Amino acid sequence: MNINDFDFELPDELIAQFPPQIRGSSRLLIATLEKTLQDTNFQTLPEYLHAGDVLVINDTKVIKARLFGQKTTGGKVEILIERIIDAHTAQAHIKASKAPKTGTKLQLEQNIFAECIGRDEDLFLLKFDNQENLYELLEDYGHLPLPPYITRDADDKDDARYQTIYSKEQGAVAAPTAGLHFTDEILQQLQNKGVIIAPLTLHVGAGTFQPVRVENIQEHIMDKERYFIPQSSVSKIETAKNNGNRICAVGTTSLRALESASLSGRLCAGNNETDIFITPGFEFKIVDCLLTNFHLPRSTLLMLVSAFAGFDYIREIYQHAIQEKYRFFSYGDAMLLYRNK
Repeated sequence: MNINDFDFELPDELIAQFPPQIRGSSRLLIATLEKTLQDTNFQTLPEYLHAGDVLVINDTKVIKARLFGQKTTGGKVEILIERIIDAHTAQAHIKASKAPKTGTKLQLEQNIFAECIGRDEDLFLLKFDNQENLYELLEDYGHLPLPPYITRDADDKDDARYQTIYSKEQGAVAAPTAGLHFTDEILQQLQNKGVIIAPLTLHVGAGTFQPVRVENIQEHIMDKERYFIPQSSVSKIETAKNNGNRICAVGTTSLRALESASLSGRLCAGNNETDIFITPGFEFKIVDCLLTNFHLPRSTLLMLVSAFAGFDYIREIYQHAIQEKYRFFSYGDAMLLYRNK
């Protein structure tokens, strides 16, 4: 398929620049298998899940991955940590007038010092001289990396609102945004109904915001992301499948982890990496329904939902969402999709 098949016009005013005033008060679009669209609100989500269904959540936690400074030779730099390798080493994206060479030393804010010790395509390998563990250093001095389409700096409110209420495992540079809608009350309602919660961890990378730059989408190469699925979650999913219940993934990150871990034919627990690229024609093995936000034009996530719900149906859903003025992207509204049979 061609990249232009996944383009659409989106009015700027529909790009959410702030979260809703109250967490959980977003709108929810239900896209039924019968091809009818129902406009509701997120608090009604428990009505659409049944006892025995499994809700799979991504418990990754966004790190304050952005740092600013300069080369010791001058020249401003902006660093976005992509992956922490160990206590003092990380892979990072670097914005600078000239890309730093191996051996270049960087002096960042708050007297943080780093050296570029290597490069792998777009990613730079940085060694930090500070005594603090990198996670601690970023928590103390880093800045929350809001998505590029949010045209403002992060503030103190974002520190809480750009995390899910169940975030636990540090390592993401972007939030698994479908999870941002959940409150303790909504999760409790689901559990009271008999819905089973199954966590996994996929650390979302900056590549999630990268547009596809090739005309033939099959030529696009995905960045690798780390994930972990505990055996307890695998057991819950297998039991539900055997009982004829549904697996509902919260977000494309949960879906990608589950489908990656089942490429062998059965769902496997443990740590792994994925660069799975889901496009129309993909055969889903695990996920029956998907809770997700509205995605960027020409993005891999738009291709994923087109594969899941059906290419033509997604076009209809997005046209409806624009017409009804749903809020788009990370801080926007949500939709519930069912797998196209």
